[in-house]
Amino acid sequence: MEYFLSELRKADGIEVYSLVDNCVDFLSEINKKEAIAFRQWTIKRYGKKWASAHPNLPRAENGFSMFVRILSADKSHSILFDTGSSPDGVVENSKRMGIDLSEIESIVLSHGHYDHSGGLIPVLKSLDKIDLPIIVHDEMFKKRGVARPDGTIRLHPEFPTKGQLESAQLVSTTKPSLVASGLALVTGEIPRETAFEKGYLLHRAFVDGSWQPDPWIWDDRAIIINVKDKGLVVLSGCAHAGIINTINYSKRITGINKIYAVIGGFHLAGNKTQNRVKKTVEKLDEINPNLIAPSHCTGWRAKCVIAQKMGNAFVWNSVGNLYRI
Repeated sequence: MEYFLSELRKADGIEVYSLVDNCVDFLSEINKKEAIAFRQWTIKRYGKKWASAHPNLPRAENGFSMFVRILSADKSHSILFDTGSSPDGVVENSKRMGIDLSEIESIVLSHGHYDHSGGLIPVLKSLDKIDLPIIVHDEMFKKRGVARPDGTIRLHPEFPTKGQLESAQLVSTTKPSLVASGLALVTGEIPRETAFEKGYLLHRAFVDGSWQPDPWIWDDRAIIINVKDKGLVVLSGCAHAGIINTINYSKRITGINKIYAVIGGFHLAGNKTQNRVKKTVEKLDEINPNLIAPSHCTGWRAKCVIAQKMGNAFVWNSVGNLYRI
């Protein structure tokens, strides 16, 4: 089943906090009304002493997590999108940012890689909630790795087992799924249709007793929110499906063509994906979002091309950034 505008409720607004990312930048200004740097929003909220205390500054790691608060006239709803790579990154950074994780009503995992799920168990322990919904996909539980030139496999740290997650309510789906009382849509599996987004070619999965090519990473999903009078906000973890495939599918399953913001990882780093940068950025420029904040696995080369081509929309993401739409 595909969802359309009548089923995805309009949000009055959203707040997206960058909890975990590869980059920290607490000095640069952001000249974009929808994006507020860590020190600016914390000074307003907690006072100058909090925001200037260096021990309180959140830290970077090779991982990804966003705290998403969706605003509605009747009630706000909070989602944790991915959980970083380290055991304590999300929990520690949320404390340093003054974010109360107990607000979380559900956890959405973009895919099963360790840099998006490494903090899942500690987050659940810190919340101590029974039956907290976690939106997963069965392929997240596969053993995975990356092929080296010599034919050996560099193993990924494994995804938590279902036994380790027994206190939560696992919701496994391949289809689009509404969360946050219908204010957010998890895409489910994303069709691979562009000619240039060819997957993660070195990716492997251990299936039926052997390592097999697994380039498509079918558990890759995004979150879509329709903000009133603005359009769609697309939140991407890694976009292994391809960020253009992700955006195109978001339009299709909502029936909405206006993309207001694209925030998250685009997976354009590394010598196997850098050849997609030019075409990807051309397509992003055609889509013409008001805000684009590439992060995590996008890579500095792609970020610089996006900044040059789409300077009016571009924001360099840092841990601690707040996006308010």
